[in-house]
Amino acid sequence: MVNDKMVNNERPVALVTGASSGIGLQYATQLARDYHYDLLLVSNQQQELDQVAKDLAAQYGVRTYPLYMDLSLSDAAEQVYQYCQEQHLFVEVLINNAGMLIFDAFCSVPMARIETLLMLHVLTATKLCRLFAPQMCERQHGFILNMSSMSAWMAMPSIVCYNASKSYLLNFSRALWYELLPQGVHVLAVTPGSTDTGLLPFGPGFARFLRRMGITMPPERLVHRALRHLFYSRRKRSMPGAWNHLIVPIINHLPDWLVFAAMRRIPMFHGQ
Repeated sequence: MVNDKMVNNERPVALVTGASSGIGLQYATQLARDYHYDLLLVSNQQQELDQVAKDLAAQYGVRTYPLYMDLSLSDAAEQVYQYCQEQHLFVEVLINNAGMLIFDAFCSVPMARIETLLMLHVLTATKLCRLFAPQMCERQHGFILNMSSMSAWMAMPSIVCYNASKSYLLNFSRALWYELLPQGVHVLAVTPGSTDTGLLPFGPGFARFLRRMGITMPPERLVHRALRHLFYSRRKRSMPGAWNHLIVPIINHLPDWLVFAAMRRIPMFHGQ
């Protein structure tokens, strides 16, 4: 997928945010291994990031550029863009993957954590698209993948800010698809369900049950399908996993009394 032609001595790279672990690491690995992209890897975990960059370069023979960055800062996107300008890198693939999950009653969540989540999921992701999309349009070639969530369609107590921000990413990506596709740029929103990264607050026994039932998807399989949809289709959205297509309409039609009954079984809502 790499465009071998350099424009103004710029090298095409795939930019992956949150690349030091989990799903982001899988995006970086498969982009290097299967699509032979050089990588700009962005994370706020410096030691892990440097090791990932070193390992991927050695294993797959690609150039890697580790960039330590707190993407929740208000000017983080501009700093990433400036780094690309200084290093003469053309971002041909943008993977907006960095994120966080807050699992708590809304009134108990510290304001700082809400701000961090919204900065990561909404402002920085949007600004990265705004900064790098014009270059892609100018060359009539580029790919943008935004990690949304199956929860984007749902009103889910305990992850209020998470699913609201993921809904923003989904609708933002779908609208941007219309604007950029005629200019040679494919925008894709990925809306996974439960992914086996250790992020969700499940005990080991329940996590094993979800894997056996096929409800939880390994990150390797999720990323493999997402990248195939990004590079080889014109889809607006990718929801890997047949179970997810079934569960979304079911959850959306749950009666309110059942939601309240379920909430009473969640420790954070005891006493309500």
